[in-house]
Amino acid sequence: MTIALELQATSKRQWSAGWPLPQTSRGLKVIEQLTAARGTNSLRPALGVLEVSNIWAPQADAVLFNGDCMTLLRDIPDESVQLIISSPPYNIGKSYEKRSPLASYLEWQSEVLRECARVLQPGGSIAWQVGNYVHNGEVIPLDALFWPILHDLGLISRNRIIWTFDHGLHATKRFSGRHETVLWFTKGTEYQFDVDPIRVPQKYPNKRYFKGPRKGELSCNPNGKNPGDVWVIPNVKNNHPEKTNHPCSFPIELAERLVLSMSRPGDVVLDPFGGVGSTVVASVLHSRHGVMAELDEEYIKIATDRLARAQEGTLLARPMGKPIYSAPTVGVFG
Repeated sequence: MTIALELQATSKRQWSAGWPLPQTSRGLKVIEQLTAARGTNSLRPALGVLEVSNIWAPQADAVLFNGDCMTLLRDIPDESVQLIISSPPYNIGKSYEKRSPLASYLEWQSEVLRECARVLQPGGSIAWQVGNYVHNGEVIPLDALFWPILHDLGLISRNRIIWTFDHGLHATKRFSGRHETVLWFTKGTEYQFDVDPIRVPQKYPNKRYFKGPRKGELSCNPNGKNPGDVWVIPNVKNNHPEKTNHPCSFPIELAERLVLSMSRPGDVVLDPFGGVGSTVVASVLHSRHGVMAELDEEYIKIATDRLARAQEGTLLARPMGKPIYSAPTVGVFG
């Protein structure tokens, strides 16, 4: 079953994807945001008509399943997915989750990951993005608990990617948390990985060999360097162009790096905890099939709206590789 893509109305109404937006105060604010975004390259090109389904349909451009991820996973045949990207609930009592004992939480996550490993095709990847679990003031890094779960499923660890950002809660009794972790595991020893689409500028782009048979030649890749395993990407806070009412969605740019390096056009990319659809949007922007599950109907509506905007070219998204804002220096420091 396919679903129609519609832009979410700025009032209680809805309108079909396309201009003009209604001339309400909220509608005018959206137009102002879009106009400003065009000046900062925050608008993505129009994709044209997308086929979107609300049940498992591998031929659809996107699947937005409103329900439990285990229900969706059981509908997916063995070895049907190239890449799984997700940021599961951290069990810290956010509005979209119920806090449970840590052992119960890990048992539930193990069941989900077991199904993920089943649907993952040989040569495919799982990128599991997690933060910290905090209990009675003690900080427990979730990646340390997820690593053995993934390893015991027969998957092979490739990287522990540190995603760092400048904004977040300010701690008073410990250093403020400014990073989360992406665990990258593959199914098998031969796997898809292409760093070229996500290369970043070289620190010394004109550096050359100064002796030997290659003297005078460039000593670095002229197309850029491998981004490494520490990624500086702004998180989605109030002034971020991708901000929605989800309290902690991850940026499209983060998903894009994973999609572009670990899958090919036409591949299926799955997010069992889809939220507002960042993984699906990143997938369809780059000609992959995006599939997600999400319990919250409101988040499904937002994901649908984002796809509608991607379809018509009004999607607000931070450009991949855009330099991080640096505040001007004030005064002289000796």
